[in-house]
Amino acid sequence: MSDPSDKPSPAEHLDTINQALNSGMFVHVRRQLQQMRPGDVAWLLEASPTPSRKVFWQLIDPDEYGEILEELSEEVRDGIIRLMDADKLASALEDMESDDLADVLRDLPEQLLNQVLTQMDEQDRLRAKQALSYPEDTAGSMMSTEFISLRADISIEVVLRYLRLHHELPEGTDTLYVVDKNNRLLGDISLARLLVQDPNTLVADAMDTQVEAIPLLMTDTEAANLFERHDWLSAPVVDQNYQLLGRITIDDVVDIIREDGEHTMMGMANMDDDEDTFAPVTTSAKRRSIWLTVNLGTALLAASVSNMFEDTLSQLATLAVLMTIVPSMGGIAGNQTLALVIRGMAVGHIGDSNARWLLTKEALVGLINGLLWAVMVALVVAFWKDSWKIGVVLGLAMFINLSVAGIAGAAIPMIMRKFNIDPALAGSMALNTITDIIGLLSFLGLATLMLIN
Repeated sequence: MSDPSDKPSPAEHLDTINQALNSGMFVHVRRQLQQMRPGDVAWLLEASPTPSRKVFWQLIDPDEYGEILEELSEEVRDGIIRLMDADKLASALEDMESDDLADVLRDLPEQLLNQVLTQMDEQDRLRAKQALSYPEDTAGSMMSTEFISLRADISIEVVLRYLRLHHELPEGTDTLYVVDKNNRLLGDISLARLLVQDPNTLVADAMDTQVEAIPLLMTDTEAANLFERHDWLSAPVVDQNYQLLGRITIDDVVDIIREDGEHTMMGMANMDDDEDTFAPVTTSAKRRSIWLTVNLGTALLAASVSNMFEDTLSQLATLAVLMTIVPSMGGIAGNQTLALVIRGMAVGHIGDSNARWLLTKEALVGLINGLLWAVMVALVVAFWKDSWKIGVVLGLAMFINLSVAGIAGAAIPMIMRKFNIDPALAGSMALNTITDIIGLLSFLGLATLMLIN
C-alpha cells in the first residue's frame, strides 16, 4: 500500500499538470485527468485561468462531464456550459441526480434550457421539469427523488430479496422509507437495523415510527440546521399531506453549509459568493464597480458632514488629526455585533421572540464599551495634546458612536431581514455609513460647541 504522504498536494498536482499543458503534452494531461476523480477535476478547473479551462475541458472524457458539472461552482459551471452544445449537455445530464439536475438547469438561459429539454428522452425530461417545479433554496430544490420505499406489511426477508434485485442502491442510501398505499410516510428502517432483524419479522414491527420529515418548502438553510442539530445522514422530504417526495443526504447539506459560509464571508466585502477567482478582467471590474459606486456615494455622504464643519477644522488643525479615530472605533465595534447577529440569524438562533432581548443586550454592551473607551481615549488625548477640553470632546464622541454602533449592528440585519434584504451583502456598508456619519457629527459638533464658540 502506498504511503499517503508520498502523494503530491493539490497545489503541487496543479503545478505539474499546468506545466505539462504549457509544454504541449496533451496526451499526458489527458491521461492524468482520466486518473483523477470528478471532484478533483472540478477543483482543477476552478483553480485554472479561463484559457486553460477550455483546453482541459476538451481533454476530459465526455462520459465524465455530468459528474464534473455537479461539483463545479455556479459561475465556473456556467462558463463551461457555454463551451458545450445542447445535445452534449443533455447527454451529460442523463444520469445526474434530480437535485443536481435542477441546479444546472435553473441557471441556463431560457433558449438553451428549451434546447436541452428537447434533446432529453421523455423520462429525463419529466424528471427535469419536476425538479424545476420546486422553488429555489428550499428543501424541494435540494432533495433527490432517487430512494427506496417499502410497504409495512411485508417481511424483512422479502425486503432483502427485493434489494438484491437492484444492480446498485441510490447513492448515499442509509435508510429505507416505509409508506402506505397513498405514499404517505409511516416510518423508516436503517440498513444497519435491517441486516440484524429476523427475516420473518414484518417491516411494521421493525421500522421506526418516530421519523422526523422535512417539509417540502422549508428553506435549505433551515434543513441544514436540522441535520447539524440531529446528526442526520439523510432525511425524508414530504409535502403538506405527508406524502413522501424525496430525501436529502448529508453531501447536499455540506454544500449548503459551505455556500452559506462563503456567502456571508464574501457578502462582507459586497461580493457574490459564486464569483470566479479567475473570471475575465472586464467581468470582475464591472461587478465590483457597482458596489464601489454605492460605497462612493456613502463616502461622499460622510464627507459632507465634515464639510459642514469646515470653519471648525480650519481654526483647530488638531481636530483633523483626531477626527478619524471615532468613526474607525465605531465601525469596528459595530461590525463585531453585525457579524454576531448575522451568524445567529443564519443558524436560526434569532427570531421575533428573542430579537428585543438581543437588541437590549447589544445596546448595553455598546454603552459599557463606549464608557470604557471614552474615559481611556479622553485621558490619552488630554495628556497628548495638553488639552482636557479636546480629551472630553473626543471621549464624549467616542461614547456616543460606540453606543450607536452596538444598537445599529444588531438592528440593521433584523430590519433588512424584515424587508427581504440580504444583511450579509448590504449590512456592513449600511453600518459603516451610520458610524461614519454619527462619529464625525458628534466629534465635530461637540468640538464646535465646546472649543470654538
